[in-house]
This record gives sequence, C-alpha cells and structure tokens, in this order.
Amino acid sequence: MTRRTRIVMIISILIVMLVGAFVYYTLYNKPHIDVAKSSPNISIASNTIVNDFEEDENRANVKYLEQIIEVTGTIIETSITNGKGVVVIGAADTFGSIMCHLSHEENEKIWTLNKGQQITIKGICTGYLMDVILVKCVIVD
Repeated sequence: MTRRTRIVMIISILIVMLVGAFVYYTLYNKPHIDVAKSSPNISIASNTIVNDFEEDENRANVKYLEQIIEVTGTIIETSITNGKGVVVIGAADTFGSIMCHLSHEENEKIWTLNKGQQITIKGICTGYLMDVILVKCVIVD
C-alpha cells in the first residue's frame, strides 16, 4: 500500500465514524411522544383490534404498529408489574386481549379501576404477542 492509499483509507474510516456518531446522536436525542397530549391516530373497540391481529398479523402491523391508538373495552385484569401498572382489556371469553402498560404518571389511577368496568385507554401499539401490546398508556375515561 502506498502512503496515499493509507491516507484515503483513514479519511474514509473517519468519515464513516462521524456519520455513524451523528446518526446515533440524532436517534438517541429524538423527542418522546407525549401520548396524553397527542390525539389518537385510530379509535377502535378492543375486540376489533384483537380480531385484526388474529386474522392477519402482518396487515395489522402495517395498520397499527407505532400508532397512537385509543381503545375501548372491558377490564379483565389490573396489576402492578415491576412498579408499572398494567391494565388488560378485552372480553373474558376470547383468547386474545390488549395489555396496556400505563405511563408513570397514570400508575396511581390503577387503584380506582375495577374488573368488568368499561374503559377507554390511549397508547402506542408496539405489536402482538398473543395479546396486543400498548405502551405509554393514559386512561381517557
């Protein structure tokens, strides 16, 4: 290798490292979505979104993934897992349900909820793992 080739290689590596650092910095400092202040992209009944994922998960992922969704349904269960409130909504007689992981600010409201109560929750859909998963959820009513 000539000296000129080595210099070009070192400069190329430095440019790639700088671009990588810039992309990492930009993604790391991306502002978080405030679900409470955002309006939902989709408002839907709990059984409808569960059925959509059960029928065709790929199509449902395209429609719901990373969207702010407002879901209305019946509370099946409430719990605190790792210090975070989780509300499961859906129908007790169906296989799938929606697991709503409450935001930190909403954790205290979990004590006011009762099994069988109708509820509307807004959150970001992150996918389907036998249950539809919503994160950063806030209780609408």
